[in-house]
Amino acid sequence: MLFVQAGDGYPYYARPRFPGGQPTVAEVLEVRERQRELGVPEAFEWVHETTPGLLDVARQAGLEVLRAPLLVLDPEKLPEPHPHVRVIGTSPAEVSVVAQLAFSSPGTAPGEAGTAERDAELTSATPTSTRHRHAVADLPGEGVLAVGTAQRAGDVVEIVGVGTLPAARRRGLGGAVTAELARDALARGAELVFLSAGSQEIARVYERVGFRRIATACIASA
Repeated sequence: MLFVQAGDGYPYYARPRFPGGQPTVAEVLEVRERQRELGVPEAFEWVHETTPGLLDVARQAGLEVLRAPLLVLDPEKLPEPHPHVRVIGTSPAEVSVVAQLAFSSPGTAPGEAGTAERDAELTSATPTSTRHRHAVADLPGEGVLAVGTAQRAGDVVEIVGVGTLPAARRRGLGGAVTAELARDALARGAELVFLSAGSQEIARVYERVGFRRIATACIASA
């Protein structure tokens, strides 16, 4: 199944229908060819446990596959709110800038990029409109150090784009942002809150704030 971009919308990935069958290399190559015709990324996503045969097929078709822990929220395990984390309905420039700096240095280890690099990027950044919810860890005297986004479809919310400035890591801010987005989603009537983690190390950050692993999300790209 290939989602086709409408107007200025997001160019979504392709995925197998549920329940998953047994895709073939030829089918994956056919979808990739169609994606190239449409000028969209050659990207696929699926849950390994529902379509286990696609992993080897995707690799044989020339795709690199990230196996990401897929986690869901246990609401009763949410920690107490962080005093300097808040949810906002707009998307200030800090959200995209902090996320960009965070994902340029993936993982959980501390790094070089910090508030100076953030402020330098902010001089040319502009706010963007969005229909999603965002959370920021905005600490006195330091500004926004961590961010995250919640995307909603019906009564299901996915938390994405959680990132902390590398120089501000190991302070619990990424987990606090995630927990606040989850708490906000529940308050707004969400029945299910989930996310995927880039590695098991990152997954442990989310497990500490009430999420548990239920499956593996496969994210493939050319």
